[in-house]
Amino acid sequence: MKCSQCHIGDSKVIESRDVADGEAIRRRRECLECEYRFTTYERVERPNLVVVKNDGTRQLFNREKLLAGLHRACEKTNVTNMQLEAFVADIERELYARGEPEVASRDIGELLMTNLPKLNEVAYVRFASVYRRFSDIASFEKQLSEIRLQKTNKTSLEPVKK
Repeated sequence: MKCSQCHIGDSKVIESRDVADGEAIRRRRECLECEYRFTTYERVERPNLVVVKNDGTRQLFNREKLLAGLHRACEKTNVTNMQLEAFVADIERELYARGEPEVASRDIGELLMTNLPKLNEVAYVRFASVYRRFSDIASFEKQLSEIRLQKTNKTSLEPVKK
């Protein structure tokens, strides 16, 4: 692995750990030449997944693009990078488990809309405001009402603790 500072190809692994529920390995490395420390990730290479956009264009699935959008939605919340990595790994696993070579961008958005409230409600509302293209306060309030209703229904279904 080449050092990102001096571009020498000799480095040693200082630490390795599983991330994203064993879907990837995070390695801390140190350059043997300049002693710069850097992080690399190792993932299994999967077959290409093509995303069909709303306008009919196609592009390769890009987990980094998904991660960047979620980072924006999670700004100034208590969601950690590790939680986001795990969340994206779960979404990615779900998409590949479908066994289809193509997936509609709409399906990815709906998958995020279904799972994001479990991660962070504020991030969900931020993502929903862009995804649903809220045009006014009323549409925003409607989405908030749906979240409250889902929370109320979930709470009423939980068993009473004695």
